[in-house]
Amino acid sequence: MTNRSLKVLIIDDDKFLLNMYALKFKKSGLEVNVATGGNEAMRIIKDGFMPDIILLDIVMPVMDGLELLKNIKEQKLAPNAVIIMLTNQGQPTDIKKAQDLGIEGYIVKATTIPSEVLDEALKIYKANRG
Repeated sequence: MTNRSLKVLIIDDDKFLLNMYALKFKKSGLEVNVATGGNEAMRIIKDGFMPDIILLDIVMPVMDGLELLKNIKEQKLAPNAVIIMLTNQGQPTDIKKAQDLGIEGYIVKATTIPSEVLDEALKIYKANRG
């Protein structure tokens, strides 16, 4: 599978970071959709966008990333997506909570530049769906 056929949904309430990651992923040839929160992300998926990779922040207003992750899993909204937390929450308890909800990867934003996020996301995808 080439990058060009992969669809990515990036969810983060920080619009600057969201645009930066989206640009990096698009330049790599991936199809990218973005959401600034959980409700918007759920609407995008329910409207028919079926992502191969979901990059998800934890700290967001209204619905945090863990609650969104739980909703996606319970409602089987993106059953084939590789879900990766992309967050600054790097505490073992945060990672464990996300793992218990079924994520396939965890990237701490503060320690990775956008090109590393792209490489790591693709590596996690290939390890889980390759």
